[in-house]
This record gives sequence, structure tokens and C-alpha cells, in this order.
Amino acid sequence: MYTKFQEAANYIKQRINGETPEFAIVLGSGLGALKDEVTPIEKINYNEIPNFPQTTVEGHTGELIYGTLEGKKVLLMAGRFHYYEGYTMQQVTFPFRVFHLLGIKNLIVSNASGGVHADFKVGDVMIIKDHINMFPEHPLRGKNLSEFGTRFPEMSKAYDHDFIAKFEEIAKKESLDIKKGVYVGLQGPTFETPAEYGMVRVLGGDAVGMSTVPEVIVARHQGMRVAALSVITDLGGPEISIPVSHEEVLNAANVAMPNVIKLVKGLIAES
Repeated sequence: MYTKFQEAANYIKQRINGETPEFAIVLGSGLGALKDEVTPIEKINYNEIPNFPQTTVEGHTGELIYGTLEGKKVLLMAGRFHYYEGYTMQQVTFPFRVFHLLGIKNLIVSNASGGVHADFKVGDVMIIKDHINMFPEHPLRGKNLSEFGTRFPEMSKAYDHDFIAKFEEIAKKESLDIKKGVYVGLQGPTFETPAEYGMVRVLGGDAVGMSTVPEVIVARHQGMRVAALSVITDLGGPEISIPVSHEEVLNAANVAMPNVIKLVKGLIAES
């Protein structure tokens, strides 16, 4: 696998003239409008990159965009991979190994999620302060690749505390009503039942989704600093039985985009 990571990284390095982006940014379902904020230097379709997986989900376009955002060089991943698509966890997290080999130290992740906190409403943006991993496969299972990190990585600060504080400062300055909470990762692809939403709440979760957790684990394994935002695109719980569709998720994410853009641009500008 290490050779495959290197082949992908070498190809991308060639396409971006050997430069090192300061941030990698990963866009969740319906959050693709953020890519329009990047001044592009180079665009690379996933199918051009050696060994790279291919996205299969609507709302995930499938390209890397290298360019500038708030005066910083960034590599934006428009379209991610999910365990429910049939990929292994090693495939889901493949791009993040490549980011490390490119020398990227900072990661901003976004996602769409179902809110279970009583104070949340559709369209809210939640700063992820921690997560609960409930995926059936762990991305670090198997032989440890010591080139990336230790066998038993420490996860007490999976989400960088300085980044969280900066998000909160930006939200205050911009008068944004931003939430903060714990994200629970489940495999999907079904949206949760009312009882499952209730379980997430009992476990201490504030929102639930089908991504992010494996990616953050791998990023932290190799020492990357992580910031994450979750857009609340539906609500759930034992007392709520409102049907939800992927189209509704995309629509809700679109409503929240202005706030997501302000937070991401502000964090990059001030880092």
C-alpha cells in the first residue's frame, strides 16, 4: 500500500509543481459551493490519479482542486469516499495518506449530519469538538505503517483546540449562531431510525453521519491538525419520525453554505 500512496502523491506533486499546500479541505454532501471560493491553479480528476478511488455519490464531484484561498495554498477534495460505497477503510482514507506524503499539516473536514441535540435545527453549523467511532471496521486495523505514525495513536485532542477556538472567535465576530458538539460515525447508507437517533443521543452524541471519523483517525495517526464542521441537514429522535431524503440533505447543506464559507475562510486567513 505504501508504494500506491507514493505513486499517487508523486503524480499530484508533478501536477502542482512540487509545491506544498498549507491546508487540505474535504467537502461533504451538498457543500461543494466552497470550491468556488478557491482561485484554481490546477484541477485533477480522481480518475487521473494512480490508485485513487472513485466517488459514486451525488453531491460529490470527484476532483482535487489546487489553488489559493485567503492567500494560502490549499488542496481541496471535492468528493469523498464512504465505507457504505463498498470501499475498505484503507480505500476510504487513501487520500489522507497521500496528503501526508505531500507534506500537508492541516486538515479541514466538512460533512452533512443528522442532529439529535434538542437545541439544534436544520441548517445549523456545528463545530465538531470530539467524535464517537461506531464504524464496524477501524482504518488503522492491520499492519501499522510506521512511516505514518505509531501503532497506538493518542486521540485526546482529535480536533485541534486552537482551531476550535478560532472557529468560535470567527463566529462571534461574524454574529453567527454556531453550535458545538460530538459527532457519531455510523456506517450507513440508511438514514437512522428514530430509535437509532435516540441511541446516538444517549451515547453522548449531538449529531450523526456516515463519514469523517475514519478520515480524522488517519489524519491524527500521522500528526495532522484537524478542524471539522458538520451541517445539520435533518433532525431525529424517538419522538421524531419525519422522513428524510438525500435531496433534502443537499438542500439543507446549501442553505448553510454561507456560514461554512465564512468559518473556513476565516480559519485559513488567521492560521
